[in-house]
Amino acid sequence: MNKTIEVLPDQPALVARALELILSKLETAIEQRGQFTIALSGGSTPKPLYEAIANQKLPWDKIHIFWGDERYVPADHPDSNELMARRAWLDRVDIPAANIHPVPTLEANPELAATKYEQHLKEYFNSSGVEFPSLDVVLLGMGDDAHTASLFPHTEALKVGDRLVTVGNKDENPRITFTYPFINSARSVIFVVAGANKRPALAQVFAPVADDFTYPSRLIQPQGELWWLLDAAAGLELQH
Repeated sequence: MNKTIEVLPDQPALVARALELILSKLETAIEQRGQFTIALSGGSTPKPLYEAIANQKLPWDKIHIFWGDERYVPADHPDSNELMARRAWLDRVDIPAANIHPVPTLEANPELAATKYEQHLKEYFNSSGVEFPSLDVVLLGMGDDAHTASLFPHTEALKVGDRLVTVGNKDENPRITFTYPFINSARSVIFVVAGANKRPALAQVFAPVADDFTYPSRLIQPQGELWWLLDAAAGLELQH
């Protein structure tokens, strides 16, 4: 694993660096494989990043969009990660509808939704074997409890090692989430983290020894590259 930690002066610089990194990965992927696959994160931090991507002139027909996690709400619900990404980015560009791969959230239950999304991913990547498919980029945020995607501390989702997708749990509210081994199969995982409230969690995530089930972001150890992009407020204690 190739791990890089960068501390940027402020949020605009954080967004600019994340954009630069994603565009670089996109160019390489299309050059080498003819397409670019990215899993989006939710929350407020990536919204300006999505708006910045929407302003680029890109080969939209070669870009495929997935979600690393989703709240179990309809796609038009204010809490939907899909809705946020569509408003900030996807509805503003000429991307084919077939290139957008949202999480199903209208199934009879979340377990069925997780199974359907996993099946869709396997079909898209033509993956039936033991090997997990590799997305080009998985974009992640981190909560002040060190959760990432919908992998929350001390929840059952952290124990799932043989699936691509499972059901996460936040205060008894189900979420659909990539499993940590699937995230770890990515070519590049990019954390974008902002805010002083993240400092205590980051100290534990980067500590030589700490409990992975208490600080789930520690479980993210991809086979490819791992990027931690932090603003100065979050990364203050990591600046040398």
